[in-house]
Amino acid sequence: MAESGIETLRFGPMKPVGLTNPNSKEKPYAIVQLRKDNAIGTLYNIVGFQTKMKYGAQKSVFSMIPGLENANFARLGGIHRNTFLNSPQLLDREMRLKSSPNIRFAGQITGVEGYVESAAMGLIAGRFAAAEILGLQKDEVPSNTASGALLNHISGGADHKSFQPMNVNFGLFDPIDSLKSGRKARKTRYKAYTDRAKSLWKEWEASWH
Repeated sequence: MAESGIETLRFGPMKPVGLTNPNSKEKPYAIVQLRKDNAIGTLYNIVGFQTKMKYGAQKSVFSMIPGLENANFARLGGIHRNTFLNSPQLLDREMRLKSSPNIRFAGQITGVEGYVESAAMGLIAGRFAAAEILGLQKDEVPSNTASGALLNHISGGADHKSFQPMNVNFGLFDPIDSLKSGRKARKTRYKAYTDRAKSLWKEWEASWH
């Protein structure tokens, strides 16, 4: 679309229709729409920004948008075809169809992005299927582990109206309130998220019997 002309985007995904500012009569030239991508509102999807630009160029351009100057970009745009379910609307926490619980989905079609993420969702689905057949206790995967965060995203954590495939990223995890924010504290914060995830995962594995 951008290659079609400099004005094209503001008549497409950046069309400034239906917005009013009570403090100004000035009409916006173009708008950028953000849709909440996780339940706690720490992750937002920039609507209609699929692009072939290199990642560095994307960060540079997107940081020029008023309000996004200091944003951390969890996932950048790309153009590819991907077939996936509207999982937040269709699947439960054990990756079964809500309308037909005897049918279970796994892998990329559930709405995860990446080889490791797809394999992880396959393993989780297989584990729940085996537990059901064997009559084992099935505790939910903790949502603050990597697999649990993805599972939470695809089974209701994301808005089904704007659902898009997602890689695992720290934006899907619940924040740790005691930690400082900002670039300098990022390494410490990410290590804390990782340590918490490892501990929760070990507890979850030990709970299966």
